[in-house]
Amino acid sequence: MRVVFMGTPEFSVAALRALAEAGHEIVCVYSQPPRKSGRGQKRRPSPVQAYAESQGWTVLTPKNFRDPAELTDFAALDADIAVVVAYGLILPQALLETPRFGCLNIHASLLPRWRGAAPIHRAIMAGDAQTGVCIMQMDAGLDTGPVRLRRALDIAAQETTAELHDRLSALGAAAIVDVLADLPNHPLKAQSEVGICYAQKIDKSEARIEWTRPALEVDRQIRALSPFPGAWCELGGQRMKLLASQVSQGSGAPGQVLEGFEVACGQGSVIINRVQLAGKTAQTAAEFLQGHALPGRLD
Repeated sequence: MRVVFMGTPEFSVAALRALAEAGHEIVCVYSQPPRKSGRGQKRRPSPVQAYAESQGWTVLTPKNFRDPAELTDFAALDADIAVVVAYGLILPQALLETPRFGCLNIHASLLPRWRGAAPIHRAIMAGDAQTGVCIMQMDAGLDTGPVRLRRALDIAAQETTAELHDRLSALGAAAIVDVLADLPNHPLKAQSEVGICYAQKIDKSEARIEWTRPALEVDRQIRALSPFPGAWCELGGQRMKLLASQVSQGSGAPGQVLEGFEVACGQGSVIINRVQLAGKTAQTAAEFLQGHALPGRLD
């Protein structure tokens, strides 16, 4: 097929690569405009743009699609289908209807659960046992379109968002290749009206750890927000991110440091496995403890 690909973050790159390797013609790649980042605040291309340019594909980075000329340029590509993966821009109805087979979205949840911006984080934070990907035919709503294919996987007990992100990225890449290989045999199925929930964008205000909460919730918070924005507490007035953990059965006053890097919660305790001090690289808990003494409690 003649494919227009629309995506921005690292999550999207695997699908773009897989489509090309499957023999589809990538006629154009759309990504969000380069943004300032890192030291010096230089404008840097998104992971999708960087990969696409390394392959010699045309890349367009419009700020939006309000200009009629953007829709004219899109139509001129004469695409069979557009594949949209974490693009981050709202697509107008006229654009959704332009390719011969419309626009397909790879969404990282089992719709209708976790429609919206942060499905991977929210699945872990909510304690879901399972998640997956859906290949959805896009319509004007927020992740409301009918689904052509869904694939599920179990969330591991100590899995972080970073780890689940990579597994879902690979799963989505394989799924979109399978759908495009045999589109007529993947009919549209309307989403259920039961079990709808929304994955609101993660706010940094959610990252401060409250040790009075049950260990199960603290553990989910740590794993869901790893690596970004990173659940955090204070160590001697310095912010410390906690990036990996597991639930334990220790007891003590909330925030009390027990044996090793085990911290008491409102109910139970969590064992911290990976940390990062502000301005430093991430370390395992064992590495951290070789050079730092923990106080009696964490704030």
